[in-house]
Amino acid sequence: MMTDSMKPVRPHAYKIPPGPCGYPILGILPRVWQHPLRYFTDAARRYGEVISLPLGFRRVYLLNHPDHIKRVLQDQPDHYRKSVPRVARLKPLFGAGLTTSEGPLWRRQRRLLQPAFQHQRLVSLAQVITEATATMLERWQMVAARGQPLDVAAAMLGLTREIISKILFGDDVDHELQAVGQALTTAFEHLNHRVWAVMALPACFPTSRNRHFRQAMRRLDTFVYRLIDERCQTHQGRDDLLSRLVATRDEETGERMPATQLRDEVMTLFVAGHTTISAALAWTFYLLAQHPEVEGTLTAELATVLDGRLPTARDLPSLAYTRMVIEEGMRLYPPTWVTARMPLEDDEIGGYRIPAQSVVLLSPYVLHRHPTFWEHPERFEPERFSPEQSARRPRFAYFPFGGGPRLCIGQSLAMMEMLLILAMVTQAYQLRLVPGHPVEPQARITLRPRHGILMTLHERPPRFKP
Repeated sequence: MMTDSMKPVRPHAYKIPPGPCGYPILGILPRVWQHPLRYFTDAARRYGEVISLPLGFRRVYLLNHPDHIKRVLQDQPDHYRKSVPRVARLKPLFGAGLTTSEGPLWRRQRRLLQPAFQHQRLVSLAQVITEATATMLERWQMVAARGQPLDVAAAMLGLTREIISKILFGDDVDHELQAVGQALTTAFEHLNHRVWAVMALPACFPTSRNRHFRQAMRRLDTFVYRLIDERCQTHQGRDDLLSRLVATRDEETGERMPATQLRDEVMTLFVAGHTTISAALAWTFYLLAQHPEVEGTLTAELATVLDGRLPTARDLPSLAYTRMVIEEGMRLYPPTWVTARMPLEDDEIGGYRIPAQSVVLLSPYVLHRHPTFWEHPERFEPERFSPEQSARRPRFAYFPFGGGPRLCIGQSLAMMEMLLILAMVTQAYQLRLVPGHPVEPQARITLRPRHGILMTLHERPPRFKP
């Protein structure tokens, strides 16, 4: 039964949202394809907080006010579904995992996966993160000694992929990680293209891109299903996340997850567990290199709290400024820069009619630049996230991890990982941008630097204390 707040209002009671006209048939697609971040940000500044956009044969509505985000994500989550047409293009990789599933299936899976992300479990993973990061920093010594530039975006992608692999599968897949990583990159780039393509050919068409994608998916599925089968045979004595999921039983039915559902959840966690974190870290290092005063405050906090030693999970509450640096980095460059929902019935938002089955866009990138909630929004100012300033902002003025029931299940793990990595890298090296190298955000599934971020490494003595 619909509540009163969900009942459609008579059409004449609605205003029509403002917005651009666009081209015939294509609407705004050509402009969005070229510069999506600029186009959506400019549209919000020009047309307000509910914007109507003709996108191909569909009309989409960009919402740009914390109250509107709250309504969709928190107040009426069952009224707004994730099953929009372009999200369906992700299903060959994610299947029916948490990212793409809906309704009873999503609620059951969220309940089954939630214990794996409880605080005590996450604390035990801190050592996995610090050990992998320490190994990477040792490899960086030779790069620094030679004065070679390093693509920090690629380095963070490799590091976070190694970390999520150890968390999911343990140490016994290290020898396969390079090949699996290449297959994952091929599959992810293919889906990046399909999600934003004006017209996407069916996957069955015999194009070179489709053929490489199918080969990559076979490699990934073979890898994941083999590990599921091994864990089903014997998971006792293992502490990796896959073993825990294999052993998990639904309290209501007593059943375990079928292999296909395990595959979908593992693939979702594998991809989401490193693509977003690596992007956030890369952008944070880019911003720090441009703001030496912020970097100075950060290194001072690390010297006071850690005094040159490796950080642990117990140190995280004391790294207040380090956390603010990461939060401000994700304000300016949120890895998930846009998400979409579809209303099941007509709704009213901000006095405007949002028709059933239309597409609603929620963009952290755009709202994080709203001048009403962020003074001088293009500046990099971590102090915005002090407890005092944060308390003065509406909850949904900042939502890099989403919100409501579908708040990212790995938010706490992601923050812990980013804090530990940022602390360790900043203690060990100063990173400086290579002059002349173009740094440009590329808005696809995640917000990544199109050409990478080339930086030089300058060692900070002394190295970590025991």
